[in-house]
Amino acid sequence: MTQQTLAEALTLTDDGDGGLVARLDAGFSNAPQAMDPAKGAPFGGLMAALAAGAARQGLALAAPLQTLSIQYLAAARFDEPVRFAPTLTRGGRNVAYAHVLGGQADRPAVQALATFGREADGPVLTPLVADPPPLESLPATPMEPGFGPWFTRHIEHRFADGPRLFGGNAGRRSELGCWMRCVDHAPLDELRLLFLLDGLYPTYFTAFPAPPAISTSVELRADLLAKLTPETSPEGWAWFHFESRDVGGGWAVEDGAAWAPDGRPLALVRQRRKILPTRG
Repeated sequence: MTQQTLAEALTLTDDGDGGLVARLDAGFSNAPQAMDPAKGAPFGGLMAALAAGAARQGLALAAPLQTLSIQYLAAARFDEPVRFAPTLTRGGRNVAYAHVLGGQADRPAVQALATFGREADGPVLTPLVADPPPLESLPATPMEPGFGPWFTRHIEHRFADGPRLFGGNAGRRSELGCWMRCVDHAPLDELRLLFLLDGLYPTYFTAFPAPPAISTSVELRADLLAKLTPETSPEGWAWFHFESRDVGGGWAVEDGAAWAPDGRPLALVRQRRKILPTRG
Protein backbone atom coordinates (compact mmCIF):
# COMPACT_ATOMS: atom_id res chain seq x y z
CA MET A 1 0.00 0.00 0.00
CA THR A 2 1.29 3.47 -0.85
CA GLN A 3 2.14 5.79 2.00
CA GLN A 4 0.44 9.02 1.03
CA THR A 5 1.10 11.90 3.43
CA LEU A 6 -1.67 14.07 4.82
CA ALA A 7 -0.41 17.03 2.79
CA GLU A 8 -0.65 14.91 -0.36
CA ALA A 9 -4.13 13.69 0.57
CA LEU A 10 -5.30 17.29 1.08
CA THR A 11 -3.96 18.37 -2.32
CA LEU A 12 -6.61 19.33 -4.88
CA THR A 13 -5.79 19.61 -8.58
CA ASP A 14 -7.79 21.68 -11.06
CA ASP A 15 -9.37 19.34 -13.61
CA GLY A 16 -9.83 22.09 -16.20
CA ASP A 17 -13.60 21.73 -16.16
CA GLY A 18 -14.56 23.73 -13.07
CA GLY A 19 -13.83 20.98 -10.59
CA LEU A 20 -10.98 19.87 -8.35
CA VAL A 21 -9.65 16.36 -7.96
CA ALA A 22 -8.20 14.57 -4.93
CA ARG A 23 -6.30 11.31 -5.21
CA LEU A 24 -6.54 9.18 -2.08
CA ASP A 25 -4.98 5.94 -1.01
CA ALA A 26 -6.26 3.41 1.46
CA GLY A 27 -4.05 4.72 4.25
CA PHE A 28 -6.96 7.07 5.00
CA SER A 29 -9.50 4.26 5.24
CA ASN A 30 -12.06 4.10 8.05
CA ALA A 31 -11.67 0.32 8.17
CA PRO A 32 -9.97 -1.16 11.26
CA GLN A 33 -6.26 -1.86 10.81
CA ALA A 34 -7.05 -5.55 11.32
CA MET A 35 -8.93 -5.47 7.99
CA ASP A 36 -7.96 -4.82 4.39
CA PRO A 37 -8.12 -0.99 4.19
CA ALA A 38 -9.73 -1.21 0.75
CA LYS A 39 -12.83 -2.62 2.44
CA GLY A 40 -13.38 0.76 4.10
CA ALA A 41 -13.95 4.23 2.69
CA PRO A 42 -12.10 7.54 2.88
CA PHE A 43 -12.37 8.89 6.43
CA GLY A 44 -15.14 11.46 6.96
CA GLY A 45 -12.84 14.10 8.45
CA LEU A 46 -10.67 13.99 5.35
CA MET A 47 -13.70 14.35 3.08
CA ALA A 48 -14.86 17.36 5.13
CA ALA A 49 -11.43 18.97 4.82
CA LEU A 50 -11.37 18.35 1.07
CA ALA A 51 -14.84 19.83 0.62
CA ALA A 52 -13.80 22.99 2.47
CA GLY A 53 -10.55 23.15 0.55
CA ALA A 54 -12.39 22.77 -2.75
CA ALA A 55 -14.70 25.67 -1.91
CA ARG A 56 -11.80 27.94 -0.96
CA GLN A 57 -9.49 26.96 -3.81
CA GLY A 58 -12.06 26.58 -6.56
CA LEU A 59 -13.90 29.82 -5.77
CA ALA A 60 -10.82 31.85 -4.75
CA LEU A 61 -12.29 32.72 -1.35
CA ALA A 62 -9.98 34.52 1.06
CA ALA A 63 -12.12 35.06 4.18
CA PRO A 64 -11.90 32.59 7.09
CA LEU A 65 -14.15 29.54 7.03
CA GLN A 66 -16.96 30.03 9.52
CA THR A 67 -19.13 26.93 9.10
CA LEU A 68 -19.01 23.69 7.16
CA SER A 69 -22.01 21.37 7.08
CA ILE A 70 -21.45 18.12 5.20
CA GLN A 71 -23.67 15.15 4.41
CA TYR A 72 -22.12 11.77 3.67
CA LEU A 73 -24.20 10.35 0.84
CA ALA A 74 -22.23 7.23 -0.07
CA ALA A 75 -18.82 5.72 0.50
CA ALA A 76 -16.19 6.89 -1.96
CA ARG A 77 -13.76 4.33 -3.35
CA PHE A 78 -9.98 4.35 -3.43
CA ASP A 79 -9.65 3.06 -6.99
CA GLU A 80 -10.40 6.37 -8.70
CA PRO A 81 -10.01 10.10 -7.93
CA VAL A 82 -12.69 12.01 -6.07
CA ARG A 83 -13.93 15.11 -7.90
CA PHE A 84 -15.26 18.13 -6.02
CA ALA A 85 -17.41 20.70 -7.81
CA PRO A 86 -17.79 23.98 -5.86
CA THR A 87 -20.49 26.55 -6.63
CA LEU A 88 -20.76 30.06 -5.25
CA THR A 89 -24.35 30.32 -4.06
CA ARG A 90 -23.94 33.93 -3.06
CA GLY A 91 -20.86 36.04 -2.61
CA GLY A 92 -20.73 39.35 -0.78
CA ARG A 93 -18.10 41.66 0.59
CA ASN A 94 -18.26 40.19 4.07
CA VAL A 95 -19.94 36.78 3.73
CA ALA A 96 -19.84 34.14 0.99
CA TYR A 97 -21.94 30.97 0.71
CA ALA A 98 -20.76 27.95 -1.23
CA HIS A 99 -22.07 24.51 -2.17
CA VAL A 100 -19.74 21.60 -2.89
CA LEU A 101 -20.64 18.25 -4.44
CA GLY A 102 -18.02 15.52 -4.30
CA GLY A 103 -18.01 12.06 -5.79
CA GLN A 104 -16.86 9.69 -8.50
CA ALA A 105 -18.37 9.26 -11.97
CA ASP A 106 -22.16 9.42 -11.50
CA ARG A 107 -22.04 8.50 -7.81
CA PRO A 108 -22.11 11.46 -5.40
CA ALA A 109 -20.29 10.80 -2.13
CA VAL A 110 -20.68 14.07 -0.19
CA GLN A 111 -22.43 17.39 -0.41
CA ALA A 112 -21.46 20.34 1.71
CA LEU A 113 -22.48 23.90 2.48
CA ALA A 114 -19.69 26.26 3.50
CA THR A 115 -19.91 29.79 4.89
CA PHE A 116 -16.89 32.07 4.68
CA GLY A 117 -16.85 35.45 6.41
CA ARG A 118 -14.53 38.29 7.33
CA GLU A 119 -13.86 39.22 10.94
CA ALA A 120 -15.00 42.61 12.20
CA ASP A 121 -15.00 44.62 15.41
CA GLY A 122 -17.91 43.86 17.74
CA PRO A 123 -18.89 42.49 21.14
CA VAL A 124 -16.88 39.56 22.51
CA LEU A 125 -18.22 36.72 24.67
CA THR A 126 -16.27 33.47 25.06
CA PRO A 127 -17.95 31.24 27.65
CA LEU A 128 -16.54 28.08 26.06
CA VAL A 129 -13.69 27.24 28.45
CA ALA A 130 -11.63 24.13 29.10
CA ASP A 131 -9.10 23.03 31.70
CA PRO A 132 -7.09 20.27 30.01
CA PRO A 133 -4.17 18.52 31.68
CA PRO A 134 -0.74 19.72 30.54
CA LEU A 135 0.16 18.20 27.20
CA GLU A 136 3.60 17.09 28.36
CA SER A 137 2.07 15.15 31.26
CA LEU A 138 0.31 12.69 28.96
CA PRO A 139 1.85 9.87 26.93
CA ALA A 140 1.02 9.23 23.29
CA THR A 141 -1.76 6.66 23.01
CA PRO A 142 -1.84 4.98 19.59
CA MET A 143 -5.06 3.25 18.63
CA GLU A 144 -5.04 -0.51 19.17
CA PRO A 145 -4.46 -1.95 15.63
CA GLY A 146 -7.22 -4.53 16.01
CA PHE A 147 -9.72 -1.75 16.55
CA GLY A 148 -8.30 1.58 15.41
CA PRO A 149 -9.02 2.60 11.80
CA TRP A 150 -6.21 3.06 9.29
CA PHE A 151 -6.61 6.84 9.22
CA THR A 152 -5.67 7.10 12.92
CA ARG A 153 -2.06 6.43 11.88
CA HIS A 154 -2.11 10.06 10.74
CA ILE A 155 -3.13 11.37 14.19
CA GLU A 156 -1.30 11.52 17.51
CA HIS A 157 -3.67 11.06 20.47
CA ARG A 158 -2.99 11.87 24.12
CA PHE A 159 -5.99 11.01 26.30
CA ALA A 160 -6.65 12.75 29.61
CA ASP A 161 -8.03 9.64 31.29
CA GLY A 162 -7.28 6.87 28.83
CA PRO A 163 -9.37 5.78 25.83
CA ARG A 164 -12.07 4.39 28.18
CA LEU A 165 -13.32 2.08 25.45
CA PHE A 166 -16.11 -0.46 25.94
CA GLY A 167 -17.61 0.50 29.27
CA GLY A 168 -14.96 2.77 30.76
CA ASN A 169 -17.64 5.44 31.18
CA ALA A 170 -20.48 3.06 32.11
CA GLY A 171 -22.77 4.71 34.63
CA ARG A 172 -21.43 8.20 34.05
CA ARG A 173 -21.27 10.80 31.30
CA SER A 174 -20.23 9.44 27.93
CA GLU A 175 -17.36 11.84 27.25
CA LEU A 176 -13.70 11.93 26.25
CA GLY A 177 -10.94 14.51 26.51
CA CYS A 178 -7.90 14.24 24.27
CA TRP A 179 -5.03 16.25 22.86
CA MET A 180 -4.64 15.58 19.14
CA ARG A 181 -2.44 16.68 16.28
CA CYS A 182 -1.63 15.38 12.82
CA VAL A 183 1.53 13.29 12.67
CA ASP A 184 3.17 15.68 10.22
CA HIS A 185 3.36 18.18 13.13
CA ALA A 186 2.41 21.00 10.75
CA PRO A 187 0.86 24.16 12.24
CA LEU A 188 -2.86 23.78 12.76
CA ASP A 189 -4.94 25.20 9.91
CA GLU A 190 -8.56 24.97 8.81
CA LEU A 191 -8.20 21.71 6.92
CA ARG A 192 -6.23 19.93 9.66
CA LEU A 193 -8.73 21.12 12.26
CA LEU A 194 -11.63 19.68 10.23
CA PHE A 195 -9.64 16.46 9.85
CA LEU A 196 -9.15 16.21 13.63
CA LEU A 197 -12.73 17.12 14.56
CA ASP A 198 -13.65 13.64 13.32
CA GLY A 199 -10.49 12.03 14.66
CA LEU A 200 -11.96 9.84 17.44
CA TYR A 201 -14.28 6.85 17.61
CA PRO A 202 -17.92 7.48 18.61
CA THR A 203 -17.99 8.55 22.25
CA TYR A 204 -20.82 6.16 23.03
CA PHE A 205 -18.25 3.36 22.65
CA THR A 206 -17.18 4.32 26.19
CA ALA A 207 -20.64 3.67 27.61
CA PHE A 208 -21.30 0.13 26.37
CA PRO A 209 -19.33 -3.13 26.53
CA ALA A 210 -17.73 -4.72 23.49
CA PRO A 211 -18.41 -5.47 20.73
CA PRO A 212 -18.98 -1.89 19.58
CA ALA A 213 -22.19 -0.80 17.89
CA ILE A 214 -20.69 0.29 14.58
CA SER A 215 -22.12 3.42 12.98
CA THR A 216 -21.67 5.46 9.86
CA SER A 217 -21.52 9.25 9.74
CA VAL A 218 -24.54 10.80 8.07
CA GLU A 219 -23.93 14.48 8.70
CA LEU A 220 -21.31 16.67 10.37
CA ARG A 221 -21.44 20.38 11.11
CA ALA A 222 -18.36 22.29 12.23
CA ASP A 223 -18.38 25.91 13.38
CA LEU A 224 -14.92 27.47 13.44
CA LEU A 225 -14.66 30.12 16.14
CA ALA A 226 -11.29 31.72 15.50
CA LYS A 227 -9.12 32.64 12.56
CA LEU A 228 -6.30 30.11 12.34
CA THR A 229 -2.77 31.33 11.68
CA PRO A 230 0.56 29.47 11.96
CA GLU A 231 0.92 31.05 15.41
CA THR A 232 -2.36 29.58 16.72
CA SER A 233 -0.78 26.17 17.28
CA PRO A 234 2.70 26.01 15.69
CA GLU A 235 3.14 22.30 16.49
CA GLY A 236 -0.42 21.39 15.48
CA TRP A 237 -1.85 20.52 18.91
CA ALA A 238 -5.42 21.18 20.02
CA TRP A 239 -7.43 19.98 23.00
CA PHE A 240 -10.71 18.20 22.14
CA HIS A 241 -13.71 17.23 24.21
CA PHE A 242 -16.43 14.94 22.81
CA GLU A 243 -19.70 13.82 24.37
CA SER A 244 -22.65 11.66 23.29
CA ARG A 245 -25.90 13.61 23.50
CA ASP A 246 -28.38 10.93 22.50
CA VAL A 247 -28.24 7.30 21.40
CA GLY A 248 -31.39 5.43 20.45
CA GLY A 249 -33.62 4.24 17.66
CA GLY A 250 -30.58 3.33 15.60
CA TRP A 251 -29.18 6.87 15.67
CA ALA A 252 -26.63 8.82 17.69
CA VAL A 253 -25.89 12.52 18.14
CA GLU A 254 -22.47 13.58 19.40
CA ASP A 255 -21.02 17.00 20.17
CA GLY A 256 -17.43 18.16 20.38
CA ALA A 257 -15.31 21.23 20.90
CA ALA A 258 -11.68 22.18 20.31
CA TRP A 259 -9.31 24.64 21.98
CA ALA A 260 -5.86 25.99 21.10
CA PRO A 261 -2.96 25.31 23.48
CA ASP A 262 -3.38 28.84 24.91
CA GLY A 263 -7.02 28.12 25.79
CA ARG A 264 -8.73 29.92 22.91
CA PRO A 265 -11.84 28.11 21.68
CA LEU A 266 -11.37 27.02 18.08
CA ALA A 267 -14.42 25.03 16.99
CA LEU A 268 -17.67 23.32 17.81
CA VAL A 269 -18.79 20.18 16.00
CA ARG A 270 -21.96 18.09 15.96
CA GLN A 271 -22.14 14.73 14.23
CA ARG A 272 -25.17 12.60 13.39
CA ARG A 273 -24.47 8.88 13.08
CA LYS A 274 -26.60 5.97 11.84
CA ILE A 275 -25.94 2.85 13.88
CA LEU A 276 -25.68 -0.21 11.64
CA PRO A 277 -27.88 -3.24 12.35
CA THR A 278 -26.25 -6.04 14.30
CA ARG A 279 -26.08 -9.31 12.42
CA GLY A 280 -27.19 -12.31 14.39
